[in-house]
Amino acid sequence: MSVAQRLKEIREGFERPFWVANGVELFERLAYYGPSAVMAIYLHEHLGLTSEQSTWLIGYYGFIVWFMPVIGGALADRFGFRRTLAGAFMILTVGYFLLGSLSADWMAPVRGALPLFALMHILMLVPALGPAVVKPVVVGTTARAAHENVRSVGYSIYYTVVNIGAAIGPIAASLVRTSVGVENVFLVSAGLTFAMAIVTLLFYKEPGRANEPRTASIGVAFRNLVRVLGNGRFVVFLVIFSGFWVTFWQQYMSLPIYVRDYVNKDANVDRLLSVEATTVILTTFLATYLMRKVPAFTAIIIGVFLSSVSWLILTVGSSTPFIVATLIVLALGEVTQAPRYYEYISRLAPPGQQGLFMGYAFLPIGVGYLIGGRTAGWMLHHFGEVLHRPEQMWYVVSGVGLLTGMLLMVYNRIVKPVLGGDAAAAK
Repeated sequence: MSVAQRLKEIREGFERPFWVANGVELFERLAYYGPSAVMAIYLHEHLGLTSEQSTWLIGYYGFIVWFMPVIGGALADRFGFRRTLAGAFMILTVGYFLLGSLSADWMAPVRGALPLFALMHILMLVPALGPAVVKPVVVGTTARAAHENVRSVGYSIYYTVVNIGAAIGPIAASLVRTSVGVENVFLVSAGLTFAMAIVTLLFYKEPGRANEPRTASIGVAFRNLVRVLGNGRFVVFLVIFSGFWVTFWQQYMSLPIYVRDYVNKDANVDRLLSVEATTVILTTFLATYLMRKVPAFTAIIIGVFLSSVSWLILTVGSSTPFIVATLIVLALGEVTQAPRYYEYISRLAPPGQQGLFMGYAFLPIGVGYLIGGRTAGWMLHHFGEVLHRPEQMWYVVSGVGLLTGMLLMVYNRIVKPVLGGDAAAAK
């Protein structure tokens, strides 16, 4: 096939809902990664929580963000993508507004009602619920609104859009934090998500289901959810893959505190974090092209190993060039596996359950956040405050990722899920 023919396939292979969904996803990710880039600074330096409390809260927040798509996906299959997407943006608006208003006078009774650590569990829960619906709806839209011959390209476009938001978000957050205060980062995100709720209601059209059945009721949706958990081989894959995200999320949990406490207390960490996402943007389509003939599962394993070894760079040095190099290699691993991972999961979904299965695709990310948050706090305390050798923590981070890659290799040889009638996807 010629390049011209392939470009024609790509132009004609996506329906309008695909472009609208990915457009609002761009701004949702910008609104998400801005606060994420400053969250450790906000909790540890601005609110005065300890490093262990701060990383635990970030892990808790991320767990809700990435675990709840399992339920959000089931609800989207039942109620339709348009209504659930608009509702998710309104939840995000309220949540970011509350976090950004924590120091306001009208919040004084709320601040006095509970200890700060307990109060933050409640306040951070609200914005965490929004992405639970946004994520499975957007990837589910890609599954429905992209023709089969361009679906892998569609997931590459989706992942590029995500990372454009992830690259711009930290830079924008840095500008807002240094000019008008860190709490205003959350208020800016509230404004963005409110605008996306309006855009969704005005321009997003429910993608066609072809001959796919609509889930009959909430009860059926949740029975489908539990039924997936009954497939042991698929669940084992999700559990193993969680290890990748334990290592990956350290860039938002332990790295900011590590750099500000042990490298340079004035370092602009939020801006540094944009390096990883920028690298993903620049290399996604090249990686997709180079890996096009590599089986999806093999690409996933290669990506896990690449990201895992990236953290070893920080055991050599911790100055800015070493941090940048670490984030670049981390990104190369991510871009190698991530689009193929979503493609792999989407092909396992039975008809009418793309939202449900893509919700499960995010489950390892949430587990990785939860475990990673607890691990990050322990490592910062043990290697930094007790042993005074903070750089040794990166051996642990890398080791978790390398173990994950080896377990995936074993899994690929012994057990693989065959779901949705798409046996070829498990090869």
